[in-house]
Amino acid sequence: MSRLSLHWTAVALVIALSACTPGEPRTEAPTVAAQEPTHQADIEAWRKARVERLTAPDGWLSLVGMHWLVEGEQTVGSAADNTLRLASGPAHLGIMRLRGKEVWFTADPAPQVFVRDAAALEQDDQGRVWHRLAADSSGKQTLLRSEPISVVVIERSGKMALRVKDPNAATRTGFSGIDYFPIDATFKVEGRFEAHAETKYFEIQTVLGTIERMETPGVIHFEIGGKPFTIHPVLEAGTTDWFFIFADRTNGRETYGPGRFVYAKPAVDGRVTLDFNRAYNPPCSFTPYSTCPLPPPENRLDLRVTAGEKKYPAITSSP
Repeated sequence: MSRLSLHWTAVALVIALSACTPGEPRTEAPTVAAQEPTHQADIEAWRKARVERLTAPDGWLSLVGMHWLVEGEQTVGSAADNTLRLASGPAHLGIMRLRGKEVWFTADPAPQVFVRDAAALEQDDQGRVWHRLAADSSGKQTLLRSEPISVVVIERSGKMALRVKDPNAATRTGFSGIDYFPIDATFKVEGRFEAHAETKYFEIQTVLGTIERMETPGVIHFEIGGKPFTIHPVLEAGTTDWFFIFADRTNGRETYGPGRFVYAKPAVDGRVTLDFNRAYNPPCSFTPYSTCPLPPPENRLDLRVTAGEKKYPAITSSP
């Protein structure tokens, strides 16, 4: 192979590597590309991937309902005669039955309903097949689909609810884009990690007024503008990255009122890199059908974090 051919092969490889964009799991935790040409390019790629996930047919913007289940049976569908009336989908989807923390479902004969990853099956004396629906807390959530909607079960503070998505949701079709602060390397900081001597938990309040118990591995000490700050990560199922729920002096006027989220890789040799340029709006800033955690008092920063996502236009509907 000629030197010229080798040169162009190397160039093509560099281009291919730099074009790769970092992905995020369901929890929105960011990952770092194998090769980052610049901080600016890295953040721009992360923003693009973030919007693609947000606007996906089953992304956060597709939420159209959250319905809390009560003990016993309740009919589900978009018709007015249902116990739980959906915003869209079949007139009569079927029947939900809550037994303790077990959610069972049998489909109405009329619509075509697909059930994926049911935890168990039962047949009653009327010949109806009941599917036990695994909640998100199980690690393998059951999915119901009946075009155009999909339905899953979520567990929050010991209570069970249905979460409904529709790709035709107005929040998705009317998405107006995200505004950002300018990318600022000042807000990419390296902090010192101090582990807790014993296992410690935060009692995290949510937008619903419920409490979620979340483990915190320690505290991060960092500086911006010569001023010291501390922030605590919490551990979250579904990702090994550390989850930071924080508030700062921009909340309300410039950024989402309750606060924002950001993720970072766990500490290596006692050091953590925290990039607030990746700070993003919680799902509840886009839809009323989410159950976002709120910043603990320890993570209320006396600082204007002018990095990351700005406030999205206010939502007006409620669950």
